[in-house]
Amino acid sequence: MKIDILLIPMSARWAEMRAAAVAVEEAGFDGIWTWDHLRDPDDAPGPGVPEAWTVLTALAEVTRRVALGPLVLNVANRHPGVLANMAATLQAVSGGRLLVGIGAGGSRRTPYAAEQLAIGASVERDEVRARRVVEAIEMMRRLWSGEHGFLRPEPAPPIVVGGFGPRMAAIAGRHADGFNTQAFHPRLADLVKIARDEHSGTGRAAPFLTTVFAGLDERWLRADSRARQSLERVGVDRLILLVSPPFDPGEIRAAGRLRG
Repeated sequence: MKIDILLIPMSARWAEMRAAAVAVEEAGFDGIWTWDHLRDPDDAPGPGVPEAWTVLTALAEVTRRVALGPLVLNVANRHPGVLANMAATLQAVSGGRLLVGIGAGGSRRTPYAAEQLAIGASVERDEVRARRVVEAIEMMRRLWSGEHGFLRPEPAPPIVVGGFGPRMAAIAGRHADGFNTQAFHPRLADLVKIARDEHSGTGRAAPFLTTVFAGLDERWLRADSRARQSLERVGVDRLILLVSPPFDPGEIRAAGRLRG
């Protein structure tokens, strides 16, 4: 199982994110992620929220080995045709290290709806937002084929769909290359099975990627812990551990020494 770090961007500063990313790679972790949000949902005072794709592109130039990815891109924030070209570009810049996490964005019931309304975007019903994830995946794959003159990524980066219920797990399996959800999700095994069964039904030969996220904690770092073993039994491929600003490179390096 690969162990990654997610740098939470709320109130983070670019210089801190850069230093943390360097520490993540030096500590031996396998990947770096960040959230795709445009504002702090808690309206906390601070410097704002660095934009995910810009940060990842910059981090591609200060790292050499780790995978890079957004967890997850709200498909309402970027036209999928533009996103396809952005992803192909970042795949080239990073030397093939990109993982494209996408999702439906926050519903009207979440505090994240406010950022959509603030930029003039509507927050649709759950089924509409889910359908847009499928449409985005289909367009990205079509443009990546090279048939329409768009930049073609080599190789095409895996698309990982984030979600918390059966609908998004099924979409991930049927249309994408992976599924992401919470490590502590009470139905984790069921959701992973739904996603994998749907993927098997497509006949695609590429392996399906299962990723989960949780807070940075020693029990997740130690391979012999019950928490880690529970994920191993489900077949989780990547465990993504969240770190909040202000980031402490020393703590990140110490966590790296604990991982097994």
